[in-house]
Formats: sequence, C-alpha cells, structure tokens
Amino acid sequence: MQTGFDNLFTALSDPTRRGIFEQLARDGEQTVRALTDRAGISQPAVSKHLGILRQAGLVRHRRAGREAHYSAEPKGLAPLVDWMGLYGAFWNKRFDQLESLLNRMDQ
Repeated sequence: MQTGFDNLFTALSDPTRRGIFEQLARDGEQTVRALTDRAGISQPAVSKHLGILRQAGLVRHRRAGREAHYSAEPKGLAPLVDWMGLYGAFWNKRFDQLESLLNRMDQ
C-alpha cells in the first residue's frame, strides 16, 4: 500500500508525467486536448498520467462543459521539499565532519 509520499515519488518518477507537470507549471491551465497534442501520446494515456498526478496532489482539475481543464498544484511538492531539506542537512553535517577529519589528518 502506497502512502501519499510514495505516490508523489511514483508520479514524478515517470518522464512523461514530469513533462506534463512542468508544462502545467510553466504555461498554466490547459485542457486534456492541449496536453495530448504536446505530449505526443494518446488521450487515454495522458488522462491516465493526469490521474496519477492528481492522486499525488500535483495537479487539480475543473470541468467546463465537456472539457476538463488541468493546472499544476505546486503545494503538492511540499513533502519532497521537506524530504530534501532533511537529507540536505544530514549530508551537510557529514561533509563538515569529513572536512574536519581531513584537516586533522593534514596536521
């Protein structure tokens, strides 16, 4: 069973989904048709990718008549940013310890 955090990593692990998310983040709200035209894959495939991105909290959608409009949800990246901050601090501490050890070895 995947957690929300796992869903985020799963969603971003696919280059097509990353491309769709980046396109929405860069260009703003778009229809499924526009996303399909730019992705170079079938509409059902784009819809499936959008479903995975929605489940991960990375996109939101709204209906306007028969069309679905999608937009990026940058707040969905918050768990990834938090995770990177945690491990960034860990590795900074490790590098500081290594630098200290190397300095002592040089003396």
